[in-house]
Amino acid sequence: MIDPARPRSSRRRNLIICGDNPLAYRLAAELADQSSAEVTVIVRSIEANWAPRIAELAGVQLVELPELSVGAFRAAGLADADALALVEQDDVGNIHAALRAHELNPNLRLVIRFFNMSLGYRIRELFPGSVVLSDSSTAAPSFVAAVLDEVAPGTVRLPGRHGPTVFVARRADVPASRVVCGLADTRAPGGPVRLPPDEDGADLVLALAGEGVLPVGRRRWRGRGLALTRLRGLLNRKLALAALLLVVLLGVGTTLFAMLSGHSLGDAVYLTVLDAAGAAEPNTRLGLPEKIVQSMITIVGIAIIPVVTAAVVDALVTARLTGGAGRPRRMSGHVVLVGLGNVGARVLAQLHDAGVPVVAVDSDERARGVPRARRSGIPVVIGDASREEILREARLDASRALVAVTNNDVTNLEAGLHGRAMRDDLRVVLRLFDDDLARRVQETFGIDVSRSVSFLAAPAFAAAMQQRQVLTTIPVGRRVLLVAEIPIPAGCPLVGVRLGTVSTATRSKVIALQPRGGDRITMPAPADHVLAGGDRLVAVATRTGLAELSARASQRPSGPGSTGLESTDALDAESFYEAETDHEPPRSR
Repeated sequence: MIDPARPRSSRRRNLIICGDNPLAYRLAAELADQSSAEVTVIVRSIEANWAPRIAELAGVQLVELPELSVGAFRAAGLADADALALVEQDDVGNIHAALRAHELNPNLRLVIRFFNMSLGYRIRELFPGSVVLSDSSTAAPSFVAAVLDEVAPGTVRLPGRHGPTVFVARRADVPASRVVCGLADTRAPGGPVRLPPDEDGADLVLALAGEGVLPVGRRRWRGRGLALTRLRGLLNRKLALAALLLVVLLGVGTTLFAMLSGHSLGDAVYLTVLDAAGAAEPNTRLGLPEKIVQSMITIVGIAIIPVVTAAVVDALVTARLTGGAGRPRRMSGHVVLVGLGNVGARVLAQLHDAGVPVVAVDSDERARGVPRARRSGIPVVIGDASREEILREARLDASRALVAVTNNDVTNLEAGLHGRAMRDDLRVVLRLFDDDLARRVQETFGIDVSRSVSFLAAPAFAAAMQQRQVLTTIPVGRRVLLVAEIPIPAGCPLVGVRLGTVSTATRSKVIALQPRGGDRITMPAPADHVLAGGDRLVAVATRTGLAELSARASQRPSGPGSTGLESTDALDAESFYEAETDHEPPRSR
């Protein structure tokens, strides 16, 4: 830990993080790995929450401040800072801290974590140049894509007027003419290789949407009997079977009427309806078969009215109870969502919008996503998801997939193992923070996908702190690729360079260009274009590749002790390691 009152001897780029949660840990690790800047993390206690793990990160300094007052910020060196990230899970608290920080340093670049993004966008207007991000919004599409067995989340629209829309797909699923670039070879021994040198060998690609070429994963779910599934869940099975049997008997009676009496089919239906309504008149001149049929129809008609009435009343009562207590009666082919916190609420909304039937489980009736679920008519089971009986109450045995996204790794893991024990073919998606645990669980227990929210969100926060515009993150195995917009300022080292020489094999790929003064994106990026100040690039890159490209596009070349993003030597070493192994270099502690 450093002394907050210690004067700073050198003017390196100063990046400060406020928080002691998993996102703060991942963000500090990202910045320490990629930047020559001084990274400082402010925590309320050096012994609580994630502070001890943050203290182990090489190149990260810790400051203990029980209260985020203006004086405390001043003592932590905020007056000289370049950027501040407020990553606590408290929208109001983050606003308060942002106001104090802005009062002390009006030129400070603020990166603020929000759950309520509508509020965040309004608050952003108070702080010019600030960025508001939601880790749950960033990560939720990846969980949804994993549940729906899509290769990557959703689509992204590139900047500029009428910017094209791109999405991730399997190469076999899209025409070759719509492929923008290869992203990864997921079949490589030892795990996926991002941006492989042989682009044609990449089975995971970035494709251009349009002309009927769109992601198809969610269309397999949308409209797949959702209304019928909900209706079946509301109906009492015994009453439904009784009503069905009576209807079948009426149909048999109609057929017999037509056969025995010589009436036309229309007349037979007419007589059946009247008899079923109790309007039958005795006729002794009828033959024995006709008398039997008429008697049967009349009795069935008398019985069917109360049965149908009972079924309707039972369905209405069940619907009301489901909306209140949230207990699913009967469902099948649905998704069981465990956890309705920040991430779970986002996943719930996106699954519901995609037309996917969901049963939600949470131990806290006051969880953020519970009101949204009940407003949408989604069944909610309140209970501990680590208990098998709670999962059975959510009809996990009849479900299509389980996604566990609580903030407790143990609960998520227990729910996943219970699900795998109930159904061998159940698709299981877990939220796990620890990378090594997630990898081993996925391999040992046959869990389909594991994700870490902070792992998915941290690159976007890190890029925002370093003035990079990340458009989306693409999970590739347990790693990510970033799609980012990179401005080319006048005087930077890339001015006068041919665009075709900018991309770096295995680390970055420029996919689009917005020329200076233009408002339209050119895709693919013309290799013979000579870059000028004011141009903007869109690139797909690894974290290291984006850091390298951003450093080359900065006003001043980076170097030791400069205000650039990272030293050239450190960049070359890390890039070489990543190019050879496609894994992050080890970090000393």
